[in-house]
Amino acid sequence: MPTRIKRIGVLTGGGDCPGINAVLRAVTKTAIHQHEIEVVGIEDGFQGLIENRTRPLTWADVSGILTLGGTILGTNNRSNPLKYHVGDDENGEPIFINAIDKCLETIETQKLDALIVIGGDGTMSCAAPLVEKGVDVIGVPKTIDNDLVGTDLTFGFTTAANTATLSLDRLHSTAASHHRVMVCEVMGRNAGWLALHAGIASGADAILIPEIPFDIDKICEFAESRTTARRGFSIIACAEGARPKGGEQVVARHDPTSADPVRLGGIGAQVGSQIMERTGIETRTTVLGHVVRGGGPIAADRVLASRFGFRALKMLVGGATGRMVVLDGVRLSDVDLLHAANKQRLVPLDHPLINVARAVRTSFGD
Repeated sequence: MPTRIKRIGVLTGGGDCPGINAVLRAVTKTAIHQHEIEVVGIEDGFQGLIENRTRPLTWADVSGILTLGGTILGTNNRSNPLKYHVGDDENGEPIFINAIDKCLETIETQKLDALIVIGGDGTMSCAAPLVEKGVDVIGVPKTIDNDLVGTDLTFGFTTAANTATLSLDRLHSTAASHHRVMVCEVMGRNAGWLALHAGIASGADAILIPEIPFDIDKICEFAESRTTARRGFSIIACAEGARPKGGEQVVARHDPTSADPVRLGGIGAQVGSQIMERTGIETRTTVLGHVVRGGGPIAADRVLASRFGFRALKMLVGGATGRMVVLDGVRLSDVDLLHAANKQRLVPLDHPLINVARAVRTSFGD
């Protein structure tokens, strides 16, 4: 028989993303309306769980937030309970502690019967030790990168792809007017889903993704062929994790205090400068950066996030634990939360979208 749940905590970890508030709304209103369960919002992700920073979530708190971007609870992608940064030593080296016991203290102090954690692979990795300690946890997959193992789609991705597509669309007119090559760098970490979807949707002439290392000579030849064929311009959608054949990803910086210390960025500028240097074609680079994270979710993400939130609460009430809600095709299902931890879902080389792009002569630089 499922244990009677009276009070739950909910947190959002990792980077912000359109649709988080829709999940919070669905979880809270379902808990209150259908099950008379109290909901406690944990502020700033696992940092709030470690520091016991919480606040009640009432019906009024989550009313009117469906359309809002970001998260009303705040989030954090630097606070890993297993490796929690508490300062630096005299040499400037970071000092870490294991803060799992502090998380358990907060759960006990707040009288939480279970947790719903909303996030990507980093968040699921941070939740894994709590599951192993016997805490009832349900995960909800969130990331604009769409790289979470176990689910065909994460909420937030469709909105980010739409934003990136609109941005690429706007580059067409200025590229055509000046007969330029326009390189547009988008987020995605080590996965090319965002660049692939936005590139196809916008009709980009070339798409560079981490899964297919590119040959800069072939990219240059492709750009020159479009110029001599009187098309006069080229649009290149470039994932931040793209890399040349035999080369490495471009790292913008390292943050040793973060659960994901590598910050990618700069490949777009590198590709743009090499094209201009080798071909003489005027080239410009645009980096969308956090623009694709911002703004409210489009309808599809509002619906998916609401479905995920409702399903997560339903699973907890039904006695499930250590599971993550997923989208399997068009239906909701769930997988072992530990299955999604510390993994990334990359674009398969035989993915149908790659075949679609190649069929219309989109270059991948290979």
